[in-house]
Amino acid sequence: MPRPRRRVAGPRTSLVLAVPALLAVLFLLVPLVGILARTSWGELGGHLTSPGVTEALKLSLYVSFCSLGLSLLLGVPLAWLLARVEFPGKTLVRSLVLLPMVLPPTVGGVALLLGFGRRGLLGPWLEDAFGIVLPFHTSGAVVAATFVAMPFLVISLEGTLAGLRPAYEETAASLGASPLRVFATVTLPMVAPGLAAGAALAWARALGEFGATITFAGNLPGTTQTLPLQVYLLLQDRPEAATSVSLLLLVIAMAVLIGLRGRWTGTTQRRTAPTTSAEGPEPAPPAMTPDRPATPAAPAGQAWPLHARVTGFNQLTLDADPGTTIAVVGENGAGKTTLLRALLGLTDRAHAELRLGGLDVTRLPPHRRGVAWVPQAGALFPHMSALANTAYGLRAHGVPRAEARAQAQAWLDRLGVGHLAHRKPAQLSGGQAQRVALARALATRPRLLLLDEPLAALDQTTRAHVRHTLRGHLAGFNGVCLIVTHDPVEAVSLADRVLVLADGRTLQDAPPAEVTRHPRSPWVARMLGRNAWPATATPTGARLATGSELVAAEPAPEGAEVLVVVPPEAVSLHRDKPTGSPRNVWPGTLREITATGSRLRLVVSSDRVPDTVAEITPQAAADLGLADGTPVWCSVKATEITLVAL
Repeated sequence: MPRPRRRVAGPRTSLVLAVPALLAVLFLLVPLVGILARTSWGELGGHLTSPGVTEALKLSLYVSFCSLGLSLLLGVPLAWLLARVEFPGKTLVRSLVLLPMVLPPTVGGVALLLGFGRRGLLGPWLEDAFGIVLPFHTSGAVVAATFVAMPFLVISLEGTLAGLRPAYEETAASLGASPLRVFATVTLPMVAPGLAAGAALAWARALGEFGATITFAGNLPGTTQTLPLQVYLLLQDRPEAATSVSLLLLVIAMAVLIGLRGRWTGTTQRRTAPTTSAEGPEPAPPAMTPDRPATPAAPAGQAWPLHARVTGFNQLTLDADPGTTIAVVGENGAGKTTLLRALLGLTDRAHAELRLGGLDVTRLPPHRRGVAWVPQAGALFPHMSALANTAYGLRAHGVPRAEARAQAQAWLDRLGVGHLAHRKPAQLSGGQAQRVALARALATRPRLLLLDEPLAALDQTTRAHVRHTLRGHLAGFNGVCLIVTHDPVEAVSLADRVLVLADGRTLQDAPPAEVTRHPRSPWVARMLGRNAWPATATPTGARLATGSELVAAEPAPEGAEVLVVVPPEAVSLHRDKPTGSPRNVWPGTLREITATGSRLRLVVSSDRVPDTVAEITPQAAADLGLADGTPVWCSVKATEITLVAL
């Protein structure tokens, strides 16, 4: 018989906090209960269908929906400005937006009279030029409702826009979409929940507006007498009817709030389909289909050499012939992503004077540069299918819808995700989404292709497949491709050159084989799996920071700052001090053992030499009886040590 499940005790509620909280709930609840208790339920239908109430209800709905339309027309651009643009006086503008929310409604009505009334600042001009008189007119009621309601829309939408990752809009721009197209096809659909919440709050606030309306527009039946004003009048002669109309407004307000379910507070629950990435490796992708031509954003067959001079945080000059793939590597903060963003024209940290072929694109906006970008997370548009994502750039370049979708399907087939064309990004694993992002960028045939960790989300099997596919496409690419990567296999197998950055500057720019043999950065050497220790050259080798000297077969000029590079497979381990040919021998303690394929990587710590990585076979480790904490001796032949000048 199964044992009953225990209830997990949560944190105990403090009475000091619980009692005031309960009193607060009662304080808010009692007035509402009062309306329910005092409502004449038998006469409710008669009260709500009386001519005065129905006329006021129709006018309220008309005014509130007109106010909502005006709030959307003016408030959406204002929210975008506050969320995305830095400008002098931004704090003051936001304060102006919030002011109607804290201002007494009657004071707001007086302010509207002094601004738009017949004797106000703009009122005489509106009347003389357009014949518009706002006070004591339905349009005045709309203006008053908009004045108090629009802030709810602006604040809600601004918070949603601020939480939207700019990478989506930046990626859309890199695919050739104009700012207006990006706003309409990417930004608005992605902030739709926040927009809907703000619109609902604004509408509900406009429906219930009283103080500013009666002060600015008056209380004229059929013209400005909305439902809240009708309640005010009914309280004087027919309080039971006033209670019934109040109940109607209460029900409408509660329905709006319950329908929003907390969306205006940023607690919207996102529904996402489960992905396969957490369950293990992705299923093997289908076989690649033969390449089919795609409509390029630039003229087909034209070559696009690269010349870039980057200033700011990054200080470098970059030249590359068409068809060149450059791997950009370096430590975190070295300026790799900043370099890509400078080439895209998306950052103030660095500025790039950029020429692609004979075209100077320095002053062109991102969507006109012909520079496609795949950010680290892919930034697939979540409201579009994989097929629509891939066709997005083609559509932005004017390709007809049917042709764009056909070519997008072809690119998805090439990267082995064609069978997922109709899935949304939330239904894709990380690796599948990354391949769709690659297909989307490649489909536009850009002049310059920028890939920021393009294969990082893939498992080893899929990574090898996509790497092979990507290498095939890059071989026929008429532009230049920059790949930011931390994977030495990607750097060596995909790139013609490796650009090593440090503090935004070029530390090394050479073919992969040269960088592999003579890395000029300890970080790059470690990325390539080599031991790398800064040292000072001596007549016979190099002196480490610990004071120990290592002998090298090919010494560097005496006194030069060098990097001592030792391949892990060149480090031999012994239980006793070795004798014979090795000229570099030091004792240490085995600190770490990890498996790498068919070999073991071991880390040996010593007070004579920095931590040393060695690679041996599992059989050799068993023969030596190695385990964590085992004292060992390390030996390296002089011919296995390379000194690289810094």
